Amino acid sequence: MQMDAVDTRLWTEVTDPERLREIVGEVNPQAAKKERPKLHQRDREWLAVSPYCVVATSDAEGNCDASPKGDPGGIVHVLDDTTVAVPERKGNKRVDGYRNVLSNPHVGLLSLLPGRRETLRINGRARVVSDAPFFEDMVVKGHKPILALVVEIETIFFHCGKSSMRSGIWKPETWTPDVLPSHAQMVKETQTVDKTLEELTAYYGEVYEKQLY
Repeated sequence: MQMDAVDTRLWTEVTDPERLREIVGEVNPQAAKKERPKLHQRDREWLAVSPYCVVATSDAEGNCDASPKGDPGGIVHVLDDTTVAVPERKGNKRVDGYRNVLSNPHVGLLSLLPGRRETLRINGRARVVSDAPFFEDMVVKGHKPILALVVEIETIFFHCGKSSMRSGIWKPETWTPDVLPSHAQMVKETQTVDKTLEELTAYYGEVYEKQLY
């Protein structure tokens, strides 16, 4: 369905920091002081059990990407008090985020623990590593990662859970996964593919699960 272009003439845009602060209000003193430059023991414990994180990057021109990463608990591997690594597994091979890091090393990580409304945020500078001794510590089901994003931490802090609470994301009674067509159907409708819907459905079933590592 074709939609009309958005009319922005009645928008009130915010263009300066002072106006932004006026609208939002002064930062809570506790929130202003919660950033840390290195890992606390509680951060280590969180990362050891978190199975999922989102890696945010941008290239030298500011074009952004946010890529989800998942593994059994411990997807973000701690190397020392100021360094963590995120393994790269078999995927679609687009490498958008890694290409970004090669031109702009600034990254942000958002670590989630299913059922917990808080998140753990890490901002820092990253490098792409193709092999290192610590790869042995990130073996899953007999497979080493093919790459690792190594992040030197600049700031780390726990983010409050209001967004999780508002969304109800961890409440199973709010989940409605079948409100949309299957992934196979959406791929067929939004991409140019040669496979039939039946072939895509089969691919994103057992075949897909067998290709995780």
